[in-house]
Amino acid sequence: MISHRQQRTAKLAALATTGLIALTACGGSGAGSDDGPVNLRMTVWSGAPEHLKLLNGIADDYRKSHPEVKSVKFDVLPVENYTETLTTQIAGGKSPDLAWIFENSAPDFVSSGALKEVEDDPDVLPAAKKIWKHDGKLYAYPFSTSPFGVFVNTDMLEEAGQPSPAELIKKGEWNWDEATRMGAAVHDKTGKTGMVIRDFDFKAWDNLAAYWDGWGAEAWSADGRTCGFDKPEMVKAMTSLHSAIFDDKAMLAPGAPADFFAGEAAMTVTQMSRASLLTDKFKWDFVPLPEGPEGDYAVTGQAGIAVLNKSKHADAAADFQAFMTNKKNSAKLGTYFPQARSSQLDAGTLAKSNPKLSEEQLSSVVVDGIKHGKVKPVHIGQAEIAEAVRSALDPLWKPNADVRKVLTGVCRAIKPQLKP
Repeated sequence: MISHRQQRTAKLAALATTGLIALTACGGSGAGSDDGPVNLRMTVWSGAPEHLKLLNGIADDYRKSHPEVKSVKFDVLPVENYTETLTTQIAGGKSPDLAWIFENSAPDFVSSGALKEVEDDPDVLPAAKKIWKHDGKLYAYPFSTSPFGVFVNTDMLEEAGQPSPAELIKKGEWNWDEATRMGAAVHDKTGKTGMVIRDFDFKAWDNLAAYWDGWGAEAWSADGRTCGFDKPEMVKAMTSLHSAIFDDKAMLAPGAPADFFAGEAAMTVTQMSRASLLTDKFKWDFVPLPEGPEGDYAVTGQAGIAVLNKSKHADAAADFQAFMTNKKNSAKLGTYFPQARSSQLDAGTLAKSNPKLSEEQLSSVVVDGIKHGKVKPVHIGQAEIAEAVRSALDPLWKPNADVRKVLTGVCRAIKPQLKP
């Protein structure tokens, strides 16, 4: 069940975002002067040493030619309440100068007037900029457009007597039916988990788009007005998922931990950046998502780098943002955060900064995914909608759930938040 603490967190996030919109939409930029020493602060959600080393290296290079900028601090906020904390800081007059922004809160930030307009770089693919635009203007640089793929523990599959996904891909047989069958066999023969979808728990339901998109399902229509959870495609997809969890035992139920990178699961649906967690404990591969009944598909997560209008040094922050995301530094960021730049979107270029992944893996998962992938569900007022979906999906995560009834309840729960 969703805890009272989780409900309170989501409600606070929704209120903070509402406050953000109210404060910024009618009050101008609020930006301070860039005169005098400049100390920039940028909020991020990853404290991984390799990520911070990369970011600090870019900042150090910038400061060499910009002595007026005395420091650039990357302020790590907990990922589980990142947006809530960021919006609270802005509403409370303690805005950072720059921020990473999740794709699921992009519509709220972009439409609120909280962000400073940035230059529209034609090298960045138009599709990657879509959710960061409002009235034809760009308000964040899409610094990470990261397709979901499947990391595979080939040793564990071999132990369970199962073929590798690479073998099935060559035969045209890599699909969710096969992935589920293989996951069930792993559980039966090793006692471990077959498949984990991006550390899925009750809070991360939008990661399930990496599954249901294979059925042609969607959370809501493209205009955000019509619920898609009760449509036949979603009912089929979630029925299949429910069966994979509770009947086949191919996946763990939500909330039950199984760390692929610690050798606790045979396969995990996740993104390229997680390759940094791989060790030499087992042999592995990285392959595209299995085909669904609708055939091949790709799903991406995305994040943007934005300058906050409430920054005391908005102009200096915008200059640093432009430096951080230029072609040279984009290539560096591409080590962990795939760039949707036409000039860098080939496997050979990506391989130079991603030594753990082969050109074949990068081409089939990352390049193809960026070119053809669909971004996870986004909507105005996402924090409130997300809580409503989480709560309404709660009855689904038990063995004898009525899938259609639950999904109808999801639509009923989010109807007030969807525009008529």
